[in-house]
Formats: sequence, structure tokens, C-alpha cells
Amino acid sequence: MSDRTLLGFDYGRKRIGIAVGQEITQTAQGLTTLTSTDGPDWDNIDRLLNEWRPQMLVVGMPHNMDDRAHPLHDEVKAFGDQLAERYNLPVEWIDERLSSVEAEALLAAGSKSRQKKQDKAEIDKLAAQIILQSWLNR
Repeated sequence: MSDRTLLGFDYGRKRIGIAVGQEITQTAQGLTTLTSTDGPDWDNIDRLLNEWRPQMLVVGMPHNMDDRAHPLHDEVKAFGDQLAERYNLPVEWIDERLSSVEAEALLAAGSKSRQKKQDKAEIDKLAAQIILQSWLNR
């Protein structure tokens, strides 16, 4: 079993959820959600990659329920390709279908009072964790 550190990404036009995981423990944990304005927040992505020193990146690829390409497909692909080129790291793709729905359900089950803006950031962070955990569980 490998002991690589991985970062997982839930890409969105407004926010990018990020999680960290370890192959040795087969576990993922949500890290943060970055706000996207005019593209990804590369300064903070740089900081996270310098801090965690991952050996591989996992990006959730959106698909529609009927397997047609999702409207964000090309943007997500471009983001993953930029990650690979910028950091010289391998990028793996995983179907992220319903990860945000699962994240919303988990947060709703554990929260009585909710703030909408904070919830969206928490949902994206948890969605990144679900994406990365799904990859680790393959």
C-alpha cells in the first residue's frame, strides 16, 4: 500500500472545495473552500500544495444523471489540466455525480441552525472530501 498524500477538488465557478487524504489510512478530510473570482484562487491553491505536498491530485468530474456531459465538464477538465501543468503532478478524475447532494444531506442531518453562505462553503468542502474518499475507496 502506498503512503501518498492526495488533494481532492470539487470545482465550481464560485467556489472550489478542497480535501486532503492519505492512501495509507484510506481516509479523506475536508480542508477548506476557496472563493473563485475570475478563475481559481491560485495563490491559495499554491499555499495548500506547499503545505500538504501531495503526490497526486483528484478532481471530481461532473456528469448528468443520464451520462451526458455536464455544462461544467470543459471548465473542470481545463482546471485539472492546469493543476497538472502548474504543479507537475498526476491528476486523476472521478465521477462526482451527487457528491454535493450527499454533502448537503450530511450537513442537514448534523445542523439545526444554518447560515446559507457558510453552508455553501461547508457543502463544497464536504463534497471535495466525498470525492476524494470515493477515489480512495475504489
